[in-house]
Amino acid sequence: MTVLEVIAAVLVGIGALVMLAGAAGVLRFPDVYTRLHAAGKGDTLGQALMLVGLMLVAGLTLVTVKLVFIVLLVLLLNPTATHALARSAWVVGIKPWVRKDAQTELPPEPEGGSWKT
Repeated sequence: MTVLEVIAAVLVGIGALVMLAGAAGVLRFPDVYTRLHAAGKGDTLGQALMLVGLMLVAGLTLVTVKLVFIVLLVLLLNPTATHALARSAWVVGIKPWVRKDAQTELPPEPEGGSWKT
């Protein structure tokens, strides 16, 4: 194995661990918003690291160009989709989870009695 292949294997391994941590967050966190945060960050970073590792293995070929476009799409679309899901959960009326002993409260609803605007 060359040094480049070792670096690629390390990147793919770290990417897999980040995605595994995101999956654990989806299972462990209490509400939709924190689960979306774990899934969005874990997927985006994990996929990007894995694809960069694959780029190192592929070398300077057409495959690398395609992988660059995939990485750019992942970096653009994953946060956008996560935001859209969180926004739709908020519009439907799903409230964020708040600890029982928390000092802060949710902001009061606006005049008219609904956040749906």
